[in-house]
Amino acid sequence: MDRVLLTLGFVALWVILVLLMWKGWRGRARRQSDVVGDLPPVPAEPGERLIAPSTGLYVGSTLAPSWQDRIAVGDLGHRAAGELSRYRTGVLLERDGASPIWIPQASIRAIRTERGIAGKVMTKDGVLVIRWQLPSGTEIDTGFRGDDKSIYPLWTRETNEDSRREDS
Repeated sequence: MDRVLLTLGFVALWVILVLLMWKGWRGRARRQSDVVGDLPPVPAEPGERLIAPSTGLYVGSTLAPSWQDRIAVGDLGHRAAGELSRYRTGVLLERDGASPIWIPQASIRAIRTERGIAGKVMTKDGVLVIRWQLPSGTEIDTGFRGDDKSIYPLWTRETNEDSRREDS
């Protein structure tokens, strides 16, 4: 009988802890909702594709410059498999089981590689990170871990060439 009571006590403790984590996640989403605001809509026709779709894992988005301040608004905090494509007008991240993320070209501040983002730590240059500005004015970092890491230089080189063209 003591084992049954002990087991029930641990199950009750586990349920309470899960509920507290869920409540904390919802509170974070509520606090961030004004800062994040609405995401840009995906255009019906994004234009010329510059980089072919790359498969991988959407790691998450964080409030810049913190690599651990994960965004909990909507489904931005949910990891998902997806495809990342680059167009002349922006970047499209299509996620399985979640809404797509459109990053307009004018909003992109930098594309770089990092060791980690949103609590996901990898080897050196394991995550492709796009820093961009939301319509609300807030800058965020969006992380993508590609299945093929050899595409990362193409992404970062394309961004550096774009910024040099804008400076001219």
